[in-house]
Amino acid sequence: MTLQLGDVAPDFNADTSEGRIDFHDWLGDSWAVLFSHPKDFTPICTTELGYVAKIKPEFDRRGVKVIGLSVDSSERHEKWADDIEKTQGTRPNFPMISDTDFNVSKLYGMLPASAAGTYSGPSRYRWVTRPCPDGSGLLTRRSVVPNALDRSPREPATLIRRVVA
Repeated sequence: MTLQLGDVAPDFNADTSEGRIDFHDWLGDSWAVLFSHPKDFTPICTTELGYVAKIKPEFDRRGVKVIGLSVDSSERHEKWADDIEKTQGTRPNFPMISDTDFNVSKLYGMLPASAAGTYSGPSRYRWVTRPCPDGSGLLTRRSVVPNALDRSPREPATLIRRVVA
């Protein structure tokens, strides 16, 4: 089943760089932006996450949570965070989901159900959710960016500025 805008964001439990989370509990009554990347240490993803870390105070002022995802382990995320800090001047200041079993990627339709092993998707995804009265989140925006292209990480920030007070 393909996720559509307006669908409830799928809930999941996952290990992150800041500990284990239940997504809907973590989301609470906040808006959120999920940045998905196929693998750690990819150049465009490194640049994007460094930029997002720099502008995170803008998201914080609006009560918007930021979370990243990669199919690599939390230990590898830590090494990647060191590299991001070294190359971009800012360390990620938000949790990074360790999706080594592809569970979250498959729930959100970012990888095919048959994906296994060291599969890495052909695209980066960005999801924006808005809060629901029941504590879940509704999908309000999805963008898919082929890995070969660079897209501005400012796009979700611009959307948030327009729709969240």
